[in-house]
Amino acid sequence: MPRKKRTGLPASGGESSGTQEAGRGGGRGSQPPPQQQGAGGGGRGSQVGRGWGPQYHQGGRGGGSGSGRGRGAMPQQQQYGEALEYQGRGRGSSQQGSQGGYGGGSGRGGLSFSGPSRSPVPELHQAMPAPYQAGLTPQPMPSVPSSSSRLLEHSPSPVIPQMQQLTLHQEGSSSQASQILPPTSSKSLRFPLRPGKGTSGMRCIVKANHFFAELPDKDLHQYDVTITPEVSSRGVNRAVMEQLVRLYKESHLGKRLPAYDGRKSLYTAGPLPFMSKEFKITLIDEDEGAGGQRREREFRVVIKLAARADLHHLGLFLMGRQADAPQEALQVLDIVLRELPTTRYCPVGRSFYSPDLGRRQPLGEGLESWRGFYQSIRPTQMGLSLNIDMSSTAFIEPLPVTEFVAQLLNRDVSSRPLSDSDRIKIKKALRGVRVEVTHRGNMRRKYRISGLTSQTTQELTFPVDERGTLKSVVEYFNETYGFVIQHTQWPCLQVGNQQRPNYLPMEVCKIVEGQRYSKRLNERQITALLKVTCQRPREREYDIMQTVHHNAYHNDPYAKEFGIRISEKLASVEARILPAPWLKYHETGRERDCLPQVGQWNMMNKVLFVVIYLKMCFIATF
Repeated sequence: MPRKKRTGLPASGGESSGTQEAGRGGGRGSQPPPQQQGAGGGGRGSQVGRGWGPQYHQGGRGGGSGSGRGRGAMPQQQQYGEALEYQGRGRGSSQQGSQGGYGGGSGRGGLSFSGPSRSPVPELHQAMPAPYQAGLTPQPMPSVPSSSSRLLEHSPSPVIPQMQQLTLHQEGSSSQASQILPPTSSKSLRFPLRPGKGTSGMRCIVKANHFFAELPDKDLHQYDVTITPEVSSRGVNRAVMEQLVRLYKESHLGKRLPAYDGRKSLYTAGPLPFMSKEFKITLIDEDEGAGGQRREREFRVVIKLAARADLHHLGLFLMGRQADAPQEALQVLDIVLRELPTTRYCPVGRSFYSPDLGRRQPLGEGLESWRGFYQSIRPTQMGLSLNIDMSSTAFIEPLPVTEFVAQLLNRDVSSRPLSDSDRIKIKKALRGVRVEVTHRGNMRRKYRISGLTSQTTQELTFPVDERGTLKSVVEYFNETYGFVIQHTQWPCLQVGNQQRPNYLPMEVCKIVEGQRYSKRLNERQITALLKVTCQRPREREYDIMQTVHHNAYHNDPYAKEFGIRISEKLASVEARILPAPWLKYHETGRERDCLPQVGQWNMMNKVLFVVIYLKMCFIATF
C-alpha cells in the first residue's frame, strides 16, 4: 500500500437525533351547542385540519390518547446540523361503532403509536368489561387497534433511594453492606395527582404497544467498573467487558452473566465471589493502523462492589403504596433488557436498528433507511411493562466508494473530472466513514477515512526505498496487485495514522455496512424517510409483534439470568371516544358550522374569524 508522509485531516463524528410526538385522534360527534366555538374534533385538546406533515414518531390516525388531532400535523422543524431519527406516523382507517378511524380519538391508553414514551410513570389501566345492569343497554366495547406510549401517572412524594451504598472493610475483617444516604446524583421526578377517571364519551377497548413484565425476585448488585486507559467509545468498553466475561465467567465471575451499561456500572443477579478484583484484557483493533498492522491494546479493568439494588420499593410502587417510581431499580432492569439487542443490532441512542427488521429503502445520495425499534421498561398501574415502538433512521449504503460518489454527485462521474466543489462535498460526506479494501481477495482489511488527497491518483507518488526513489500509486497497484486503476483523475482516500497517512484509490474501497449517517438530511431525503415511517395502525401492530417475536425475550439469556419475563401479547386497556365539539366559522363562508367526523374535517368553503401570523408555536400533549 502506498504511504506518504503527510498530516491527514482529522475524522469528524458525532451523532444526534431528533424526535417529535405524533398527534392523537378525535372522537364522536354531538349536537351543536349555541354559539359554541371548538378547537378540535374530539379528544380533550384541539384538532387540526386535514393536511400532511412529517412526524418523527408514529401516530396512527386510528386511535388517540386523550386530546384529538386531525389527519395531519405540522412537523417540528429539524434543527440545523442534526440527524433525523424518525418513529413514523401511522395512517389509520375508520372504525365503525368506535368512531376511531383517521385519528378517531380515544381515552388514555389508545393506540396512537406516538413513538417512545419518555415518561417514567405512564398511566395504563387494565381493560374491564362493563357491568351489566337490568334495564340498561350495555355500552359497546369495540376493539380498536392502536398503540399508546405517553400516559402519566401520579407520583407526588420524593423518590426513595434503591441503591444502598456498601462500605468495604479492610482485608481480614468481615465484609458487610451498610446502608447510607443516597448519592446527591439521585434524581426524582414529581407528577401531579390525577384528578379522576374519565366519564364522558363512549367506552371501548384498545391495544397498547406495552408488553407486561414480571418483577424479578433477585438480589441485584451493582459494581463500579474502571477501564484503563480510559476510552470514550462505548463500543470499545463493551468489547473489553465481553472479552472479560468470555474469559472469566466460569472462574472468577462465579458463572454470573452480568449486564453492562457501557460506561461505569456492571449489574449482576447475585454477588460476585469478590469485593474488588483487577483483570487484564487484550483487544485487537478491527481497523488497520500504520503499516497495515492491527494494533493490540491492553486494558486494565477493575471491578469493585458499589451498591445493592433493592426491588422492594419498586414492588411497593407497583402496588400503589409508594408515590414515586424508584428510578435506580428501573434503570437496572432497562440495562438488562438492552444488553442482548446491543450485541445483535446497531444501537443508536435508546433505539436499535438492523436490516433484518424491515426492508431497506433508498433515500438518495448514497443513503438508505433502516427499520428499528425503541424499547423501555415502564411502571404502570397494572405492573411493569415493556414499551416497544418502531422507528427508522438513515444509514450509509454499503456501496463501492465510486458508486457512492456517483450517487452523491447525482451524475456520471466518468464524463468529466471532479471540480473543487465536488471534492469538498465528497470529503465532507466520507470523512470518518469506515471502508474495506476489495483488491486483495478475501483479505478485507478495514480503514477509517480521514480525508482526500489534494493530488489526483496519477500524480500521487511516494518513496519506495531509502534512496528516495519515487513510484506512482498507479504503477504500484499495477505491479504489486495486478490492478489497473481506471479513475486516475480522482483523488485518493487518505486513511490510517495521521502522522504516517496511507492512500487508497477510491475504486478499491467499499463502505462497511451498518454506519449511521449522523449529518443533516436534505428535504428530499426527509420526505423519503417520512414515506417509510408512515403506516396504518394494523401494519404498525404487525411490525411491533414481529419485532417482539424476532427478539425472543423468553430466550434472552440476560433476562433469564435476572428473572425477567416479558409477555408476547399487546396490552388491552380501557379508552373513551370523546364527543366532537361543533366548530363555528365566519359568516362570510359558505359553511358556518362544522361537526368533525371520525376526527377530521375539511376546511373547504370555510372562513376563519381572524387570521393571525404565527411567529412562534408551542404544543403540549397530555
